Amino acid sequence: MSAELPSGWAERIAALGRGELEPVPPRPAATVVLLRDGASGAEGYLLRRRTSMAFAGGMYAFPGGGVDLHDGASDLGWAGPTAEEWGARLGCAPQTARAIVCAAVRETFEESGVLLAGADSTSVVADVSGDRWREDRAALEAHRLTFAEFLTRRRLVLRSDLLGAWARWVTPEFEERRYDTWFFVAAVPEGQRTAEVPGEADRVEWLAPGEAVRRVESGAYRMLPPTVTTLRELSPYADAGTALAAAGRRRVEAVMAEAALREDGGVTLRWPGYPELTVHAGTGAGK
Repeated sequence: MSAELPSGWAERIAALGRGELEPVPPRPAATVVLLRDGASGAEGYLLRRRTSMAFAGGMYAFPGGGVDLHDGASDLGWAGPTAEEWGARLGCAPQTARAIVCAAVRETFEESGVLLAGADSTSVVADVSGDRWREDRAALEAHRLTFAEFLTRRRLVLRSDLLGAWARWVTPEFEERRYDTWFFVAAVPEGQRTAEVPGEADRVEWLAPGEAVRRVESGAYRMLPPTVTTLRELSPYADAGTALAAAGRRRVEAVMAEAALREDGGVTLRWPGYPELTVHAGTGAGK
């Protein structure tokens, strides 16, 4: 498909090709596709990021964000697969995996009000919609409270077994703001419901994955390639349980776009393994 690249990208791609640009190290991040069973099948929770956001402003995305300094805390209440098991699944060191899983659960709570935690390894907290819960969400977002402190105060443990690892996408090397993002899927626990629109979003919506993809293809919605690709991959599954089961059978390997300048001065972006995402930007791109 054709597109117009942001200003400066062509120059950065050229500099990278000449060995004159040192890529910015990607920040570890996590995002979660929340699923529920609707009247006609599985539905995913999408939020539209405010246009003022520095990253992906105006685009629809899943709850998520960067790993916080305290996400890998050793005193974090934990249930489910161990950090070592998650490290093997995610392809990283156990401590890094612990932080990524914590970030996934924390960001989901901050941005949707859904909490994947319980009093023990077999229970899930049922209702987190009251004023005290909202105050805790605000304190977490403002970094006045760590997730480990929050769980300890509430006498809860993080239920890592409620997450299914789905994919891993890395921002291209030529971009100035880069993330190494692990994608997860999770079902909204029984008794819980999503909260009010979070501060980083101006709209939220539950949509069947296939319908969300159609809206992107029609130009009605804007999404980054990893978001729309994840929705395409989830479209065949009839319910949340089936999608979660499928997550356990997937290989989680890093995907990163490759960029090349063409002789006509344009740019071609390709994502290995995803030919449908290929972008051809014209001569005027980046100017």
